[in-house]
Amino acid sequence: MVKEKKISIIGTGNMGKAIVRGLVESKASVPQNIICSDISDDLLESVKSKYGVLTTKNNIHAIKASEIVIYSVKPQILGSVLKETASCLDMSRLIISVAAGVPLAAIQSCVNKKLRVIRAMPNIACFVNEGATAIAAGENTYKDDIRIARAVFDSTGKTIFIQEILMDSVTGLSGSGPSYIFLIIDAMADAGVKMGLSRKDALFLSGQTILGAAKIFMETGEHPGQLKDKVTSPGGTSIAGIHALEKGRLRDTLINAVQAATNRSKELGEIMIKNFSDN
Repeated sequence: MVKEKKISIIGTGNMGKAIVRGLVESKASVPQNIICSDISDDLLESVKSKYGVLTTKNNIHAIKASEIVIYSVKPQILGSVLKETASCLDMSRLIISVAAGVPLAAIQSCVNKKLRVIRAMPNIACFVNEGATAIAAGENTYKDDIRIARAVFDSTGKTIFIQEILMDSVTGLSGSGPSYIFLIIDAMADAGVKMGLSRKDALFLSGQTILGAAKIFMETGEHPGQLKDKVTSPGGTSIAGIHALEKGRLRDTLINAVQAATNRSKELGEIMIKNFSDN
């Protein structure tokens, strides 16, 4: 579905490079069908030498040579890049934006023309091919566009399709979620150090434990409550630890964290719509 398509990636920073790696290493696409654009010679040389893709510093040249256009630039500059390239955007191309917090309405208002636009919210785990990406479609997209977008991001992890109204919730949960887990890893390691482990060993055990627990959950499909019950024997160590977590209101704290991040995402989205409309 994607392999025969010409793809341009506008912006080859961390996320752009992660998409290239996913597409090439999973064989979802082939290097000669991918053209990357960026203002940095170093970034272009890096992605070209490592993955064999085509490169250019000319965004319009990249877009004209492609059927799928992925905007992987910072949200603050997406508006200017869209205006620069608007003349070569039309219904013949699928447009995918991974700019965090930029709603489809902002993109449409910026280019002021009918387009097939997909909004994607990947997270940092795409860098290790374990990304969680939510896909939302604009009103002019076709069913195949959604399948294509999912195929692109399935090469960097796993995807879900949602209504755009839920994208802020995705940002609060999986978009910001890795930062919560990093904090938990660090906190668990601190606990290990307090109990006598070296920092190195405590960090390793903390990270590997979270990785292993997540893998069990994803591969078994069992509810996390059921899995929790399997490791909490009566009067044992795990139930003592869980009791301490419940006393510390871990659930409440995590719920509040996701809610706060979701609300902030909504605020930033409203600012983006206003800024794109004003420019």
